Amino acid sequence: MDIILVIASTLFIILGILGSFLPVLPGPLTSWLGLLLLHFTDAIPMNIDFVIITLVIAILIWVLDYIIPVIGTKRFGGTKYGMIGTTLGLIVGLIAPIPGGIIIGPFVGALIGELLNKADSKTALKAAFGSFIGFLTSTFIKFIVAIIYLGLFIGMLWDYRAPLFSF
Repeated sequence: MDIILVIASTLFIILGILGSFLPVLPGPLTSWLGLLLLHFTDAIPMNIDFVIITLVIAILIWVLDYIIPVIGTKRFGGTKYGMIGTTLGLIVGLIAPIPGGIIIGPFVGALIGELLNKADSKTALKAAFGSFIGFLTSTFIKFIVAIIYLGLFIGMLWDYRAPLFSF
């Protein structure tokens, strides 16, 4: 049973890292589920403080993921149209087979959104840049937390390798 939990944990950790870039998966929360599953093995003792602290961090990052791009857009003079354009541009950038689409998509989406809101091109470009910076900041923070959770996961696997993998 422990091996099944370790495999499922590994999948959730990997999905969490991917979720740092994909808008449909909450990256750090998914990675946290991987850590939680690992604690359900018989070989690794359940440390409730560790589980709660990592959950609080994952929830905090999840909330910030929605706030940071808004702050970036507003700080650079953007509107809701820019935020909606950023999100749509990210989705199109993920789906379209364009190299760098995940980076170009949010910027172009925010620019188009602001232009549709009847902003002049200079204002729209500034708001698109702010939205883009907010998106990159949020993505970077999610990725760092997911990588830290990966490090914790690997550390726990290493520390408890003997009881986990002895047949």
